[in-house]
Formats: sequence, structure tokens, C-alpha cells
Amino acid sequence: MRNSPHELMLFAAGFGSRMQPLTADLPKPLISVAGQSLLDRTLELAKAGGISKIVVNTHYLGHKIRDHLKDKPVNVVHETKILDTGGGLKNARSHFEGPVIFTSNGDAIWSGPNPFEVLAQHWQDDCEALLLCAPVDQVQGRAAPGDFSVAGCGTVTRGGDWVYLGVQIIKLDAVESIATEAFSLNLVWDQLIARDTLRAAAYTGQWCDIGRPENIALGAEILDRPHV
Repeated sequence: MRNSPHELMLFAAGFGSRMQPLTADLPKPLISVAGQSLLDRTLELAKAGGISKIVVNTHYLGHKIRDHLKDKPVNVVHETKILDTGGGLKNARSHFEGPVIFTSNGDAIWSGPNPFEVLAQHWQDDCEALLLCAPVDQVQGRAAPGDFSVAGCGTVTRGGDWVYLGVQIIKLDAVESIATEAFSLNLVWDQLIARDTLRAAAYTGQWCDIGRPENIALGAEILDRPHV
């Protein structure tokens, strides 16, 4: 059974510490790669991937993101204190209509298949979250080790050479069991691994983590390459 979601939580609240000094007065999502901000690139991918509702959370320099988005059809949720990815998702839950949504980090460059479409094609209702991943030797801007091992059936365990690419489909109920206000989605994933309900889908295109200033050039180079 497959009921693909059409809503997205786009994480934009972080401090972007690894991108200093560029993030001293500019939030990381507004950093430009090849003439377009990371935030706008993610929004375009989401729209092309069939997503009709987008919620963006903010904290660090949140007013700049809010001003950037003022003419765009998105909902902005400002966090007065940083809640991390899991806490941010739980805090924004009331803004979503359906029980299953996409989440995206919004700090990567993609070339190839639309990541949201890839996840939608692989989503099955019998899992609680589906992560988009790729082997560490097939991505740019990210060194070994990876985050997970992925079995042939898509089952995920910790440790291995697969990298989480920052986009997933997740059932919102999965965050409800965490009692703390601020927490990482890693805590949720560990619970899903224990229940054998965390799965991964493989991305076949090119991907670059824009986690450090020097990776901006790597991302631009990927955009210049033809996708085969």
C-alpha cells in the first residue's frame, strides 16, 4: 500500500557553524551556489516533486529567511530557541494536514532525479520512515565513514558506508514518543531501527553536501556536469 505525502518540513533553523565566516551575518539556507540560494533550490525541487505545502522553520537570523520568503507560498515557523531536527518537526506538527510528510535539510546540491520523486516512488505504508541515501564513495563534500548499512530489502542499521542525503519521508507519529523538547531525528531513527521500521532508498544521481565553504565550488561543479 502506498500513500505518498504532499507536504514538506524544510529545516532552516540551524546556526551553520561549519560554514563560518559566511554565516556570520547570513543564514546558511541563503548561501548562494552558482547564482541561486540553497533554500530556493530546495523549494524548486519540492515544487517540481509534487509537494503542495511547505513549512520552513527558522531560528538563527530567522528574520532574513522570513523576508526572503515573504512573497513565496510557504509557512514560516520561528523557534525562539533551537529545537534540533526532531524537536523542530514536533513543534511544527500542527501545521500539517496529513499523517506522513517529507522533511529536507536544504543544504545540498542535487543533479539527476528529483529526490522527492524518488522517495515517493519507494514509499510503502508499512514503514515509519524512508531515508534517501547513497554510498559515501558516490557523493561529494562528505568523507567516510557513512551513516548506515542498507540491506537489499532497504532495511537500515547503524554503521556502514551509506550516507543520509538529508531528505526523508516520515510518519509524524514517530516523533511523539520523545518527551524532550529539543532532540535530533537520530533519536527517532534509533527507535525505528529497533522496531525494524526504518528503510532507505538509493539515490542514483549526483549529490554534494554544502557543509563547508570550500564545498560551494564542488556543488557548482556538479551543476555543470551532464547527468548520465
